[in-house]
Amino acid sequence: MTCPSPASSVAELPAVDGAYRTSPRRISWFARVFPTFTFFWRLTLIVFRSAAKAKWSTYDGRAWAESSVEVLRALESVGVEFEVTGIEHLESVDGPCLVAGNHMSTLETMILPAIIQPIRNVTFVVKQALVNYPVFKHVMRSRDPIAVSQTDPRGDLKLMLTGGLERLAKGVSLIVFPQGVRSGHFEPSQFNSIAAKLASRADVPIVPLALRTDAWGLGAIIPDFGKIDPRKKVHFAFGPPLTVAGRGAEENEALIQFIYEKLQLWNLMAAEGANTEEECAEST
Repeated sequence: MTCPSPASSVAELPAVDGAYRTSPRRISWFARVFPTFTFFWRLTLIVFRSAAKAKWSTYDGRAWAESSVEVLRALESVGVEFEVTGIEHLESVDGPCLVAGNHMSTLETMILPAIIQPIRNVTFVVKQALVNYPVFKHVMRSRDPIAVSQTDPRGDLKLMLTGGLERLAKGVSLIVFPQGVRSGHFEPSQFNSIAAKLASRADVPIVPLALRTDAWGLGAIIPDFGKIDPRKKVHFAFGPPLTVAGRGAEENEALIQFIYEKLQLWNLMAAEGANTEEECAEST
């Protein structure tokens, strides 16, 4: 089995009227029967190749976006369908911004660079473990993320504010998951206001992000290596930028409402009868 060749251009993820949708494609018999094995085999090759570039300092933003496109293509090759809308809102922002949304699985960490990095330089706020993972740590460290401990809330808040201001001042946008932990449902009470606080201090807008990514499940032993379920469509929706005034309470509520309404549209009700797949797991 071979891995798809590296994307020659980030334009391989074409958007029409601010949206990207997976086009109809033929799925091989093997991929239909063994989607999880097929995908993770390809993902392993992508990560090893990317890590090798990162170790030799040749893994720049373009390479990151292209390897992210490869991951998206690998998921599509086993039958996972994508719908990405609101890309025009990312393009409308002049300068760096915060992209803030709910957090469901490892999928968004792998795929968001394919969507955002071609438009603007971006990095993540991630758990410390991600910058220590074997092999993958080289990829993650090359992107200069803000790594938080998740054991010291006060220290993490200070690190996010300080590190966030530094990166935004350099023109690097941030992807933030104020929900903190990955969860199969969205609980507004667990969605903190860190994005609004940071946006207010840095005087940058927030681009809301709602997502449904449970096609990549959470593993029982290693959360990042869960089952791939092609029956579940992947959704990413970006909303109009929010300009934060004062402490950002109203903007944070607007962000929560945007996510809630999208999850309802995708038939994933917020907290109502949904199963929490990873209530206490570390976030990415």
